Amino acid sequence: MKPEQDSYVVAVVGATGAVGREMLAVLEERNFPVGTLRLFASPRSAGEELTFKGRAFEVEVLGDDVPDGIDVVLFSAGSGVSREVAPKFAAKGAVVIDNSSAWRMDGAVPLVVPEVNGQRAFEALGDHGKNIIANPNCSTIQLVVALKPLADAFGLERVVVSTYQSVSGAGQGGVEELSKQVVGLLNEGQAPPPKAFAHQIAFNCLPAIGDFRDDGYTHEEWKLVAESRRILELPHLRVVPTCVRVPVFASHSESVLVEFRTKVSAKQVRAALYHGEGIAILDAPDDQIYPMGFQAAGSDDVFVGRIRQAPDDDRAVAMWVVADNLRKGAALNAVQIAELLAEGPEEDE
Repeated sequence: MKPEQDSYVVAVVGATGAVGREMLAVLEERNFPVGTLRLFASPRSAGEELTFKGRAFEVEVLGDDVPDGIDVVLFSAGSGVSREVAPKFAAKGAVVIDNSSAWRMDGAVPLVVPEVNGQRAFEALGDHGKNIIANPNCSTIQLVVALKPLADAFGLERVVVSTYQSVSGAGQGGVEELSKQVVGLLNEGQAPPPKAFAHQIAFNCLPAIGDFRDDGYTHEEWKLVAESRRILELPHLRVVPTCVRVPVFASHSESVLVEFRTKVSAKQVRAALYHGEGIAILDAPDDQIYPMGFQAAGSDDVFVGRIRQAPDDDRAVAMWVVADNLRKGAALNAVQIAELLAEGPEEDE
């Protein structure tokens, strides 16, 4: 992928899924220079048509071989497909931006959030790169966007984070399950049995996302730990996560307690966040103004509010962080990486 081309040959793998469709929408909204578009999905979606800039594009099925001439591939087809197919695209010169967990902890693959460590994306290119860039987990992305200006300004000691993650994070099946259970409970007094989740999600909160590890944390929670350390380049940062699935359709919310190396006031934190990239502050509690999921849906920003000093601790501040998990937590982040590559690396002054 050469910087500053007039247009690029772009492919979306997993185009018919929730994130894939959002990728197409973001590419169109941000007017990414797409010259040719190829859409790929599983055989059950073969022949389906998706619209991009007023034109219908037929969804193709990938065969054993992948096409030549692709500049950039946005991948959202699951880790198994990514491990098998992404290297094939990369071997033919395409840059793969992958939304699955397949490559996130591969030391040779950059794990990138543009507002935090965007220049790392260029490490994927050239003789020593794999031509693959990893998108972090959705809950990690919004967390590190909020933590970055605080890490730079004050230094981080420990982060305690509880996530409240929408059902859309589990895909279309999660969204449909919540809808059906709500309808069933309200109309018939009984919810259909769960399939996407371990227990009923309607009118309930599930304090476990993903399988459990031997240490009692889930794999979803460990992603927050490992990915945050890698992106922020703080390998010894202490992170205590709890991930909860909640019965809302869009956006993830996070309660975050940040402990700093020195005394830091809520006012100082608010000022640092105000200058952070990609952050919008909604913090006027007297007027009932704070970030909420339905407001964040469809937005590019990471919203932060409820910024307050921890009781009896002048080195800790609590805050509430909200973002659209399908947009900023997946599709937008991937397109922003593509935009960085199209612009080219920053030149040293």
